[in-house]
Amino acid sequence: MNELLTDVKKLHEETLENLKSSKANNTLRAYKSDFKDFGAFCAKHGFNSIPTDPKVVSLYLTHLSASSKISTLRRRLVSIGVVHKIKGHYLDTKHPVIIENLMGIKRKKGSIQIGKKPILINHLKQIINVIDEQKIEKIKKLRNRTLILLGFSGGFRRTELISVDHEDLDFVDEGVKITLRRSKTDQFGEGQVKGLPFFTNEKYCPVRSLKNWLNLSKIKNGPIFRRFAKGSILTCHRLTDQSVVLIIKDCLRLAGIENKDFSGHSLRSGFATVAADSGADERSIMAMTGHKTTQMVRRYIRDANIFKNSALSKIKI
Repeated sequence: MNELLTDVKKLHEETLENLKSSKANNTLRAYKSDFKDFGAFCAKHGFNSIPTDPKVVSLYLTHLSASSKISTLRRRLVSIGVVHKIKGHYLDTKHPVIIENLMGIKRKKGSIQIGKKPILINHLKQIINVIDEQKIEKIKKLRNRTLILLGFSGGFRRTELISVDHEDLDFVDEGVKITLRRSKTDQFGEGQVKGLPFFTNEKYCPVRSLKNWLNLSKIKNGPIFRRFAKGSILTCHRLTDQSVVLIIKDCLRLAGIENKDFSGHSLRSGFATVAADSGADERSIMAMTGHKTTQMVRRYIRDANIFKNSALSKIKI
């Protein structure tokens, strides 16, 4: 009997580990952060945070609705549900008291989402120009310009960008092939290969910039984008995704571009928007960005063509 109980306990522990492993580390961190806020709300009002009740969750969403977007409310709801699942508790996140409340909040607030601005070609050139003109060590300039050019031309998420190792690069006559071993939409590690061709304009060519960076940094293995120690000493430590955001925002500021409406996602959305504006179809954009559904890509295409397809442009005055 004791052996049976021990086996069941082991199975329970393994199951909980499997639930944790089903999500990427960044996703788990986001869930924990969201649940921490829910926990603070419950502690303040004398509710149990885990296991909790759908009515408590509904009250929490109403509390959040005064200052948060609908997308934030939905994400918090998912986080609360996932943490309950990981801890071995059941929570009905589709309970009518939750769903009906969300629908009411959506009707009152509306659900239009205003995303961060994309980095377009004119922004990209201004950024690279100002990096090249900076009075800092060449190795720092080369890392930053390569990060920006590669992030844009490959339509990378910032977590994908910092995950690239030297072993993932394959330089060919046409440019470079970059293997992504895992990404947000590829949690099982099936992999994706992005092909970046040489640009005619060498100044803004991501492949040439990457080659120059690897030659100067002497990186032969491991992460290609690394942190600097004091001065300009290149370490073996990989850049963080937050570092990418700070570099982008700093480069925008140096270029005289107001940076508060840009984010780490701006390189990726910039690529998709510019590609759509240049006539690329949604399938070829998705092949580069790794989007699994057309919803977001069609939004980029719609934004890129907002003036081209305007009925007003057909009116001659």
